[in-house]
Amino acid sequence: MKPTHHQVIIVGSGMGALTTACLLAQQGLNCLVLEQNYLPGGCTSSYWRKGFVFESGATTLVGLDPHMPLQYLLNQTGIKLNPTYLSLPMQVHLKDQQVAQRYQSLDAWITEAERVFGKKNQRKFWEFCYKVSQFVWKTSLRQTAFPPTQLADWWQCIRNASVQQVNYARYDFFSMQWLLKKFDLLDNQLFVDFVDEQLLITAQNYHPEVNVLFGATALCYTNYKNYYMPGGLINLVNPLIEYLEQHGSEVMLRNGVQHIEYNTINQQYEITTKKGNYTCDFLISGVPLNNTVQLYKNAVKSTLKHKVLPSEKLNSAFQMGIGFTPGKYTPQNCIHHQIHLPKPLPEIGSHSIFVSLSHPEDTSRCDTKGQMVASISTHIAHPAKNTNINKGLVEQVILDTLEQKGFLAKEDIVYSHSSTQKSWQKWTGRAHGFVGGYPQYMNTKPWQMVGARLDQHKAYLCGDTAYPGQGIPGAVLSGIIAFDKLKRDWL
Repeated sequence: MKPTHHQVIIVGSGMGALTTACLLAQQGLNCLVLEQNYLPGGCTSSYWRKGFVFESGATTLVGLDPHMPLQYLLNQTGIKLNPTYLSLPMQVHLKDQQVAQRYQSLDAWITEAERVFGKKNQRKFWEFCYKVSQFVWKTSLRQTAFPPTQLADWWQCIRNASVQQVNYARYDFFSMQWLLKKFDLLDNQLFVDFVDEQLLITAQNYHPEVNVLFGATALCYTNYKNYYMPGGLINLVNPLIEYLEQHGSEVMLRNGVQHIEYNTINQQYEITTKKGNYTCDFLISGVPLNNTVQLYKNAVKSTLKHKVLPSEKLNSAFQMGIGFTPGKYTPQNCIHHQIHLPKPLPEIGSHSIFVSLSHPEDTSRCDTKGQMVASISTHIAHPAKNTNINKGLVEQVILDTLEQKGFLAKEDIVYSHSSTQKSWQKWTGRAHGFVGGYPQYMNTKPWQMVGARLDQHKAYLCGDTAYPGQGIPGAVLSGIIAFDKLKRDWL
């Protein structure tokens, strides 16, 4: 059978891939999105099981403020979302039994931080971090040629540069450990533990390894507008799918890509999938670099192959999904919680768990009225090594913690399930079942991070292993960068 030809083929349907696809479709290009799963969205999706809708990975929705990537995508395409604004983005339950309210208002948060951690230099620290985060988000959409890999990229970066950018760029060279020391906070162990567990959510690493630009931005994501998507984050994905279909593009599920080859004679990409063969002029890989190198092993630039991170530098996740009847003390004013544990979790060794509840006003995620959903996740370091996990033991400690904190009573649980990196790898296809993108490391500067160009032809990379990764805003930004580079190179 003759291969079907498309102008653009996108591998995977995560937020980075769908962002690039929507922006290309807006330019009039015909796109085919190939997804191996039966649901779109990758790490940002939802699935129904036993009467409940569970999140597949991501649970927090940020990026709708001005100068942020997701809002930019909506402005460019006219796609409409109907999220629920969260007045209190998060609560952090500390080891000393205090609960820190992570208010969006910077002043309110600083007052709370002073109450919890002591007044010493909290205001100076957080005002500095917030300024850095504002700089990063405002700069990110101006510097879409970053990281530069061609002379034209350097020219674009210079054209869009400012004195402020030059001033802040120096913080690439300093770690969050340096920043904590600068504000004389390294001896405040409660605060350092707080910073580390918060950094792990978005930067995937701890204060000695995260640079100030990414670290300050990661710590301040609760100081921007946070939202909840009724019905689950699949309802963030579906409007993008609808936009593609309305503009003549197609999303094909259950059709995983098995091999990619560039035909130098026809100057086209040849894609072998589970269900058939395709050709295209432009290729976008929205799956991690680890996977992309395996699919397209003979043509990925050698400089990118060297940037593939092994399992020992990655994190996977232990996840639980719980459908339950809420009790008297189940939180109602906040749906996102990080709980710092008095002892590391058995089998895994992680020091905190992240809990996301369905919104009290959202009745669409439970078949039975009056029930709720809880999504729990925690990190598994070096996932290829830590494969023999006693799930029952981990589940028991997590459930004991949730009951002790008043989130639920065990007798009120209607259904629960858990998963490790093996399930995550099966669901997403991601190598080692790793989550959250490439962790930040001080020996990798932003301009040394994985770029968008995959080869010397017309293949590009987006997703959370491409610059800058990390969370929905970062994945969307990677899609914008891939689109912008493709457009400047060829359109």
